[in-house]
Amino acid sequence: MKILVCMKQVPDTQKVKMDPVKNTLIRKGVPSITNPFDESGLECALEIRESAGGEISVLSMGIPDSECILRDALSLGADRAFLLTDRAFAGADTLATSYTLSMAIKKIGPFDLLVFGKQAIDGDTGQVGPGVASILEYPVITFVTGVHAIQRDRIVVERMVDSGREIVSSGYPVVLTVVKAKKRLRMPRLTTIIDSFEKRVVRLGADDIEAESARCGLKGSPTRVKKVFSPKKHARVRYIEGNAAEQAKALVGVFRGKGIIP
Repeated sequence: MKILVCMKQVPDTQKVKMDPVKNTLIRKGVPSITNPFDESGLECALEIRESAGGEISVLSMGIPDSECILRDALSLGADRAFLLTDRAFAGADTLATSYTLSMAIKKIGPFDLLVFGKQAIDGDTGQVGPGVASILEYPVITFVTGVHAIQRDRIVVERMVDSGREIVSSGYPVVLTVVKAKKRLRMPRLTTIIDSFEKRVVRLGADDIEAESARCGLKGSPTRVKKVFSPKKHARVRYIEGNAAEQAKALVGVFRGKGIIP
């Protein structure tokens, strides 16, 4: 079983603030972390390898500093690590990112399983995993919550849907987007940390993966972020006193006053 986990370095959104004048994110002094959903994807891959054996590779696209999250993955037992870093990749939207990752996967693959977090917390689009599946023409199973069985010719997983849960199976290769692993990402062991010292993170640029420059980065991005802002708070809380009947009557009056009901 050959597994690839795609990971992203993101700003810690709990500590991000907005510049009220420029309407941009203030990134200075904000720590970067591994996208939490990608951590769940890595944990899922580690559990699959423990059950079925195989090899785990990790792949990220970003600035050179993004190597640190791949180093963390290696310390947890990942076998290979690749970093896509090139000025040509800067400013990529989800389409350009999906294309770039797909070209890299073709270069370093093949793989039986491609594992993504369901979304990145800095964009929340959930588009890159399915985008890669579309470009590579692989089946995709989204919102995976757990793996039920790993068979020689297919994998059986549980996925979250609006009405509850469903069990789905697919042959290989297949793309999985993981909502949350059954348990939190494990801590590294001393042996895997020591082993990681002898592993290197392979850096790849646009030429290395034979990517078309017109489809990478800002050039290959049909969408633009026009403005980022914090919504203004307008709502005020009004407490309605009295018993249930009095409260209901007063609430109807509020709705009528706002034109919600006649």
